[in-house]
Amino acid sequence: MSTHRNPIRIHLGRSGLGASLTLALGLLAGTASADSSPIKIGWLSSLTGPLSSAAIAENQGVQFAVNEINKAGGINGRKIELITRDTAGDPTKAVNFAQQLVLSEKVDFVIGPVNSGESLATVPILARAGVPNIIIGTVDELTDPQKYPRAFRAIATNEQWISSANSYAIKTLKRSKVAIIGDTTGYGTSSAKKAEALLADAGIKPVYSVLIDANKTDLTDEMTKARAAGADVVMPWSAATGLLARVLNARGNMQWDVPVVGHPAIMGLPIKDLLNKPDYWEKTYAAGYASTTYGPDGKLPEATSALMEKMRPEFGGTINFTFWWVTLGYDTVKIIEHAVKTAGSTDKAAVQKALENTQGLKGSYADYSWGPNQRNGFPDASIVINRANTFKDGSFEAAPH
Repeated sequence: MSTHRNPIRIHLGRSGLGASLTLALGLLAGTASADSSPIKIGWLSSLTGPLSSAAIAENQGVQFAVNEINKAGGINGRKIELITRDTAGDPTKAVNFAQQLVLSEKVDFVIGPVNSGESLATVPILARAGVPNIIIGTVDELTDPQKYPRAFRAIATNEQWISSANSYAIKTLKRSKVAIIGDTTGYGTSSAKKAEALLADAGIKPVYSVLIDANKTDLTDEMTKARAAGADVVMPWSAATGLLARVLNARGNMQWDVPVVGHPAIMGLPIKDLLNKPDYWEKTYAAGYASTTYGPDGKLPEATSALMEKMRPEFGGTINFTFWWVTLGYDTVKIIEHAVKTAGSTDKAAVQKALENTQGLKGSYADYSWGPNQRNGFPDASIVINRANTFKDGSFEAAPH
């Protein structure tokens, strides 16, 4: 009898309080382990190659935010592990790294890639894996709540850039005879097409439109044709700094006093050294951001100034690059922090729901709002037209109205 009862008593004990204690301790240990594990963020960034200038600045913001959060104890007690991969601007490398981050590193989030051409290749991969992706490419096709439910955009869209530039040219400058210049890359082609479509919505048909190889050294022929067509505003949609500088040089050499309104890159500092004369930058305007635009009082918005002062020692006191790239990089990490805190975990479905319910999240680059059917978080009101050649401390003056 005793040999029969002992196993029964042991069995009852293990299925009762003992089992409960064992299970509870196991769950607590598992929870503690999960709560202390790092939050792994993959960062696809073109830190080298021809498209690296924006990525390098964004990377400073990303790394600063990660270090700042980790020094403060992490997110819900979990430190961030940043896993950076340099795509060099190559979509094939971006695809390979995206697969590596998902399959080998098992990341919780991915930021990037920086460039839209790379993102077009990686977004479907990350969507299939269900990994939340903070989008920082501008091409409109990168977000779709049905196809890519966990891809949330932080940057302004290409359409927002073009719409704001069109509005400035038509409503403020009172111009209607538009010459559109794009380049032959996928981005340049799609942007020129979008610009024409948005002008058509306003009842305007360009008097001249052309796609140019970004490496073409002399644009005199194209600019001469634009002037002969009667253009009263030139609108270049290209991110190629060299091509944009050659547009301005051709205009200046022809002594053609026509305003140029277009892509943010046309006011970037790299343009300066490529101009034949400094005054060729006059009457040039570009889509920019309220966050890095000086107000009538000569000051930047409070959030921008606060971040700038925190980071100024990192730059040796001088900010000689476009600061909005830094604010964007910083905000991508802060968006992830917000999502994890709101969701209470890195559970992918919970993170998606947290971001879908986010309204008016205050950032340095912008204040963000997403929704169940909205994956573009940047508000129209935060787009500002800047005047080129007004760069100071990483920021610009507003264009005249």
